[in-house]
Amino acid sequence: MPRPTPLSSPGNQYPRFDTQLLTPRTPHSRAGRAEEAYSTAELEQIDLDDDDSDYNSVVQQQNAPLLSSSASNSFPETGYRARGDEYQESTVRREKRLALSAELIISRLPLALYSSVAAVLLVLVFFSLRDTETLKKYVGAANSTSDAATPASPHTNPPVMAGGINLISYENYTSFPLDPIEYRGECIKLNSGLMTPHRYWKEMHLRDVPHVDEQPGYKAPAGKPPICSRTITYQLDGWAGLMVDLALIAQAAALARERNATFFVMDQFWNRGKWSDHFQDVQIGQPGPEPGCRPPPPEEYVACPRTARHWILNSRTSRYHFGHGFNDEYENPFGHSLNRLKPLFDVAWTSMETVIRPSARSEQLIQWAREELSAKLAAHYKNSRSTKGENTDARPMGYLGVHIRRGDRSPDWKVYGQQYIAISDYVDSAVESWTRLNLELSAQDKLVQPFVYIASDSPEAEKEFSDSFTSKRLFSLSRSKRKELRALASPEEYFQDIFMTLSDPVRVQATRGMIVDFALLSGAWAKDGDLIPDGTVCAVSSVVCKLSAVALGWQRAFGTVDGMGEIEKGTRRWMDVDLKGRVVPVWEAFQVY
Repeated sequence: MPRPTPLSSPGNQYPRFDTQLLTPRTPHSRAGRAEEAYSTAELEQIDLDDDDSDYNSVVQQQNAPLLSSSASNSFPETGYRARGDEYQESTVRREKRLALSAELIISRLPLALYSSVAAVLLVLVFFSLRDTETLKKYVGAANSTSDAATPASPHTNPPVMAGGINLISYENYTSFPLDPIEYRGECIKLNSGLMTPHRYWKEMHLRDVPHVDEQPGYKAPAGKPPICSRTITYQLDGWAGLMVDLALIAQAAALARERNATFFVMDQFWNRGKWSDHFQDVQIGQPGPEPGCRPPPPEEYVACPRTARHWILNSRTSRYHFGHGFNDEYENPFGHSLNRLKPLFDVAWTSMETVIRPSARSEQLIQWAREELSAKLAAHYKNSRSTKGENTDARPMGYLGVHIRRGDRSPDWKVYGQQYIAISDYVDSAVESWTRLNLELSAQDKLVQPFVYIASDSPEAEKEFSDSFTSKRLFSLSRSKRKELRALASPEEYFQDIFMTLSDPVRVQATRGMIVDFALLSGAWAKDGDLIPDGTVCAVSSVVCKLSAVALGWQRAFGTVDGMGEIEKGTRRWMDVDLKGRVVPVWEAFQVY
């Protein structure tokens, strides 16, 4: 059997010419040079002088190596013999490096220039934030220490008043008092950047505006009382809902009591009418340490910091004053869960009882609604009803308040596919509470339907809830026999942005309706002997619900609360259909904007 033909590369398949000689590689050989390949000029000269026509032939090309080597023309020039004995490789390399460095420097010069400019701008920005006066000094701007009207930045050293208080400049404003947005802007300027943690009433740098009664030679106008020594003023504007404002007023009035300051409410920018249209003058319930003193000039109000002599706040600046710092200062540090919040609850309850009181018109409307509801209950019950001031051991026979919020208020506990809390949750909670509190039994000891006062911003939601009960056990403003009360019922769901566009009379009327609803939902502002609810069913996502717990009172709202802040099962009368106890504590301080 013949031996198989050995494998060979394709380059060896061509026949070898007899004229091809095997010669050793020398510095001047074509096949291989010790240090370098031929240059283009040398190859041309060889082609002319040497009759080696087969160099570019197919055979020669196929037998040449495919990878670059010292024999290829593309290999870096490292040889020296072909250049003569005086050739200095180091000199050439140095010249190439110098040429390459110069080329790189020129090509990268724009990038270096732009980077330098950016670095300089970054430094200028840094100094403009941290040390404006130094920057002005170097750029040749006017010295701010000689211009007391220049607005002070929280990171600069503004002019100093007596007592080491830094001066706040209002030179950019032309009318006073400032509107709520402008006061918020002042708080943003003061609280921008990194803030050093400190106690609620402790400021690292005291700031205030000049006060007219502190100027040399000042004398009070004849026949006018002196300016209050210290004031806290709540500014209404209607940007937030009514109950949000009332909740913030309750806390602000409590701070005024603690700080020995006179408390005022400003309604200049309010879109719900005048404060006196709906509530009494706050000075009646809380005259302060200087009864009869007058508010400061409008240019002396300061929104931030709160340590200013005449502090003004509103719903838009509340985030700077009623956040975590406020809670840390006034919560019970030794209390657990719900007990930790009791100090905040108690001061809000005091404010609701003494400072936030309905006006004569509001009180009349509330009384009409209570009397009509009492008449419906008297037609059904033969025993006594729940009234304020009664013996708590007596068996109550009254009604439940149910508040259903729609409009722009979504629940805290989100359920996929549901924009609002299901009406069935309100129905179930009302029935369960009526049963659990043992409010009424029939003659055969069978459970009966609860008696409900329903308040809602949505006529559709009210109708859906009412379909689950008999008409004689339901009452609302829309079901009143009085046209004055029926006119107060909400005609449509409440959206804050839409409410802002309504006419003044419509907004005033809607505000009156909310005040009456709140009073009957929670028993707020009831006198001894007035009808009050035995419980309130609501969603904690609404401030109406949070404030209803305050109006009910701690004992009635939460029942028996043990030392760990746990509520004894079955004792509370404030029922939340939103979180349903999934989050503890079940009640929290009021939200801020």
